Amino acid sequence: MATTKIDRAQVADTALRLLNEVGLDGLTLRAIAKELGVQAPALYWHFKNKQALLDEMATVMYRRMAAGGPPGADEPTWQDQLRAVNRALRAMLLGHRDGAKVYGGARFTGTDHAESLELYLGRMCQEGWELRDAVRAGTLAYAYTMGFVAEEQGSAPRPEERGEPFDVAARAERLAAYPLAAAAGPHLFTSYDERFEEGLTVLVAGIEATYRPHG
Repeated sequence: MATTKIDRAQVADTALRLLNEVGLDGLTLRAIAKELGVQAPALYWHFKNKQALLDEMATVMYRRMAAGGPPGADEPTWQDQLRAVNRALRAMLLGHRDGAKVYGGARFTGTDHAESLELYLGRMCQEGWELRDAVRAGTLAYAYTMGFVAEEQGSAPRPEERGEPFDVAARAERLAAYPLAAAAGPHLFTSYDERFEEGLTVLVAGIEATYRPHG
């Protein structure tokens, strides 16, 4: 078993595959090593700890998302670009169980993301934006998408699940003494696609009103 040769790419790929089966809490170095047919200490040749592995997993997630080119690069307006980038981000996160937990706060191990960022900032600056405002607009949209997906995956953590992600009727019964809170259930735990797009529209409009250069 100890003679099996592995590399960083194999470890990260295996970890992402296991993530969908066991979730982030169940994703241990021991489980990954077992799947690879090695002893757990063999992984430390490639990753000093679990966080280092999560950083690599997030990097691989990004690379796969951008495999066809930086998301949104061909969109006609910055508004369309911002929407396209965040739609791609959400789709990528939802493609992995606990994807938002893995991706959020991770430090990329490569520079792949810099091309997309450079294109976005270059476009915004050419259109008269201050660099500071362009950065804040982009990070605000990113934070919205990450937070939205984190809540979405909290209700339906497995990508393969279908149907209602949350028992809204049971919730309403528990909150019967609070009629408005009870009635809010369908607006909180269903129609995620519609709500994401609506929120994105509101967000982009707010960004335009607050940051976009005028005159």
